Amino acid sequence: MRNVLVVLSGPSGVGKGTIAKLLVERNESLSLSISCTTRMPRDGEIDGREYFFINKNEFVSKMQNDGFLEHSEHFENYYGTPKQFVLNKLVTNDVLLEIDVNGGLEVKKNYKDAVLIMILPPSVEEVKRRLIKRGTESEEKINLRMQRIDYELGKSNLYDYTVVNDDLLTAVKDVENIIKLEKTNNS
Repeated sequence: MRNVLVVLSGPSGVGKGTIAKLLVERNESLSLSISCTTRMPRDGEIDGREYFFINKNEFVSKMQNDGFLEHSEHFENYYGTPKQFVLNKLVTNDVLLEIDVNGGLEVKKNYKDAVLIMILPPSVEEVKRRLIKRGTESEEKINLRMQRIDYELGKSNLYDYTVVNDDLLTAVKDVENIIKLEKTNNS
């Protein structure tokens, strides 16, 4: 069986990060890719664990030297998946990317065997409730994220799979089953 590159995308607050964390905890052959970002770390985040936190000059330099599998500007910050980091991990493990929809589609263009999975909310109202409960962003930023939901959900038809995160463990199992299926299909 060949290792697979799995992309999880979906609107902010849909639970992508929680699903990704549980997938990695439950599957020792699955590595979470670490993206680069120019945003400031949130409380408890550590450079090299959640993200590689770099400044805009470093980011632009890496971008100009084809150092990203995908990159974008999102909510006034840059995000990108370091290409060599992912390719090195794919030698020994399946790799999971947790990125926005545009990034996921860019990855698919650059790595045709990538498996794109869109995580869907049970409802838009539930997304807003989760964002407020998270307590990490201002009302203005929450409203910006809410405005983007229709756009992101509108791209779900371009993804290989969709999984509704209504029940966390069910969503995790659904993604695990997709990975198993894709590993078999790619062997």
